[in-house]
Amino acid sequence: MRAPSLARRLFVLALTFAVVLLTITGVVLAQVNRDAVERGFDRRLGVYVKLLIADIAGAVDDPQIQIGANLGEPLFELPQSGWYWQIIRVDAGRSDTRASRSLFEGRLAGLGPGIVPEGPTRSREGYVEGPVNQRLRAVERTIELGEDGEFVVMVAGDADEISGAVSQFNLTLIATLVLLGIGMVVAALLQVRVGLTPLNRLVGGLTAIRTGEKDHLEGTFPVEIAPLAREVNALIDTNREIVERSRTHVGNLAHALKTPISVIQNEAAGRDDALAVKVAEQVGIMRDQVNHHLDRARVAARVQVATTVVPVAEVVGGLARTMEKIHRDRGLGVAADVPVGVTFRGERHDLEEMVGNLVDNACKWANQRVLVTVRPESAATSADRAFFTIAIDDDGPGLSAEEREAVGQRGKRLDETKPGSGLGLSIASELAGLYGGKLLLDASPLGGLRASLRLPTV
Repeated sequence: MRAPSLARRLFVLALTFAVVLLTITGVVLAQVNRDAVERGFDRRLGVYVKLLIADIAGAVDDPQIQIGANLGEPLFELPQSGWYWQIIRVDAGRSDTRASRSLFEGRLAGLGPGIVPEGPTRSREGYVEGPVNQRLRAVERTIELGEDGEFVVMVAGDADEISGAVSQFNLTLIATLVLLGIGMVVAALLQVRVGLTPLNRLVGGLTAIRTGEKDHLEGTFPVEIAPLAREVNALIDTNREIVERSRTHVGNLAHALKTPISVIQNEAAGRDDALAVKVAEQVGIMRDQVNHHLDRARVAARVQVATTVVPVAEVVGGLARTMEKIHRDRGLGVAADVPVGVTFRGERHDLEEMVGNLVDNACKWANQRVLVTVRPESAATSADRAFFTIAIDDDGPGLSAEEREAVGQRGKRLDETKPGSGLGLSIASELAGLYGGKLLLDASPLGGLRASLRLPTV
């Protein structure tokens, strides 16, 4: 599973917020603009309605007045122009109708049976269908002139003017919001990059500590991160103190045990009876065990804060040349394939001991050839530890699965004719485990045994 990214999370959050905010803003502004355009259009139609009402009221006293003559809009004279007016007298069952020339012989449909507002000028607005299936915006007003009658005055205009104005505004609005969105995305990227810079410095400082370049986090961090940096530095100091105390205790224990063991060995060396021989034998075993456990305690304390790095090619190449010289009389070839730049995060002595034991064991059992191959592994993420593998192959008789399981036990030797104490594989396995690695035994492509040592790198 891929590790979550804080930068990606912040960017996605900012992008989501920007998209939602701009979408809501666009919808609201588009609706506000449509309402504003419709109100402006309605006011224009309302002016024509008032002029027509004035003509109706004047025609009662002066029959010479021509209704609609003073509107000043040529479109009312053009047939099916999209601009129309009509007046219907509805009192006392009368249905006299007057209309603009643009209506020709057609009629405008009413706004329907909706509720007509109360008041002296009962007016309402809405959309109707025109003579040639045009969509019209209409204002309808009912007026009462007392004994002179009751009239319904309607003026309608082409709704395409509203749609055109709204569409033009929407296109401009969309372009503006897109540009604003791009700006917000760029701002979010810059904000995330700048905001996470202290974390990047913190990661760089930890990397420098891990590679051994520095021993503390340095520099000034923001107040949100400063406590973490202080705790990391305090943890490093505490671990260093623990390591120093452990080394001191290991040294004291070594001196305390080695002296009595040496005295016992010297006493036994001056006698040749069976008891002295047995004591000398057991003293040798005791010395090996004490040295092993002291080394293990030393490594366990040291690996907790291992900040040194060791070039693997240098160590493996040197061991391969040394082992080839030691077994020159057998005609044994020891080759090493190590990429440049692979490093071990730990102590050089520990790497030499692990690889030396495994290569020495391979040389004891090999017929003609031993091959040491080093391959780095890719970490899944930058937060994961990186490892490399050292594979030691020989062309000897090899081991069965049951024998590979048994040979890993401390002091277990399958062939007593070969020199050694039986601790080599166990020591390598325990040292690897202390560093967070492991030792695996398998069949080798060369026909013998493969010992794979997986260790941490930088």
